[in-house]
Amino acid sequence: MTKGVRLAPGYLAGDDCRLADLIDVVGEQTDLADYPHAGAVERGVLIYDSGRLRKEISGADGRREVGAELARALEDGPGIVVFAGAFSDPGVVDRATEQFEAIIAGQRAAGGAAGDHFAKSGQNDRIWNALEKLALRAPGVFAAYYANDIVAAVCHAWLGTGYQVTSQVNVVNPGGAAQTAHRDYHLGFQSGAQAARFPAHVHRLSPALTLQGAVAHTDMPAETGPTMYLPHSQKYLPGYLASQRPEFSEYFEANHVQLPLSQGDAAFFNPALFHAAGANRTTGVHRMANLLQVSSAFGRAMEAVDRASMSVALFPALLAMRDAGAPPAMIANAIAACAEGYAFPTNLDLDQPVDGLAPMTQAEILGQAVADGWPQRRLAAELGAWSARRQSEPTQAQPSPGQPPQAQPSPGQPPQGQPPQSQPPQGQPPQGRAAS
Repeated sequence: MTKGVRLAPGYLAGDDCRLADLIDVVGEQTDLADYPHAGAVERGVLIYDSGRLRKEISGADGRREVGAELARALEDGPGIVVFAGAFSDPGVVDRATEQFEAIIAGQRAAGGAAGDHFAKSGQNDRIWNALEKLALRAPGVFAAYYANDIVAAVCHAWLGTGYQVTSQVNVVNPGGAAQTAHRDYHLGFQSGAQAARFPAHVHRLSPALTLQGAVAHTDMPAETGPTMYLPHSQKYLPGYLASQRPEFSEYFEANHVQLPLSQGDAAFFNPALFHAAGANRTTGVHRMANLLQVSSAFGRAMEAVDRASMSVALFPALLAMRDAGAPPAMIANAIAACAEGYAFPTNLDLDQPVDGLAPMTQAEILGQAVADGWPQRRLAAELGAWSARRQSEPTQAQPSPGQPPQAQPSPGQPPQGQPPQSQPPQGQPPQGRAAS
């Protein structure tokens, strides 16, 4: 259910963003009686005891009943659930932490900066595609970590079967500043102007395609800056446009809730919930969280299509249309049917946004080539480099001690057999959005 628009039009606009409407939405109280499997409500957030929950989801009927409650909490309730003790064995978390720390040390030694999209460069450490890097580096650690039944239960509750997990590790170092309030992937990765191009019903449906989560790898008392949330804000329909407006940011700063977490706790939330990582006010605690971004199985086309080859083949015909005086809108329609028009998924170690919230799309490259009259050979090279930047680089994850090392490309060079690609300058963090 979504609220906050008196008469929802086919499209949303800035005029639909009224702070009074958001205040009305988030004024709703979270009633523990409505969530019989939860153990407590703290500042509007549902807290589940994972030991109790494991017993309740041990059978098919109980799992289905708990799943329905979790989905209701994420959609129509506070939009966030916390699982105390989600990882009952601290050793499982510790072993994953050791691997993540080693990867971060390697990143620092290589001189790169993965960056945090909502904090100044150098304050935080981030591991992009931590899921694949952990699996290739330490398969046993990965298996024990992702065998977690609480994580699987909430993912299945929100997304159903066939979901796809990705993860990014974020370390907020001592003195690290707070992030700005935002929503997350998909529409949360768009600027306000870009989000406004999508019909209102897409704003309603987009959150159902993704689940955001965070596993605490360190204890997170308030002074370390655990994530700040605005419960119930996922129900505010124009929120993808409003979250970037100053009056909404100010309201978030004054009214957010922030719950301390212990190592092994996990929080999962609707991606439309207003949230932001907090400031680490300590002098010696490196707050680490594994940020889980879990996607619906349905976010894919039915057929596999080689759109790069299609784009190169279509290019002369598009130039001919342009030279014949075809309206630009008609050329854009043909490009939309041919080229990849979405920036994700991609490899954010290589394909970092420079001048926007997302990397350049294949369709944008093709459109620029038509507008500027590129030679076809240049278009083929640019699309080849674009494709190479989107491939994962398993050799970037160094093996654990005792495993044979893998050959790696030199810094700034593509993997063997891939064409070179243009990248932002070394040390420049991406400017797109990421989970907090």
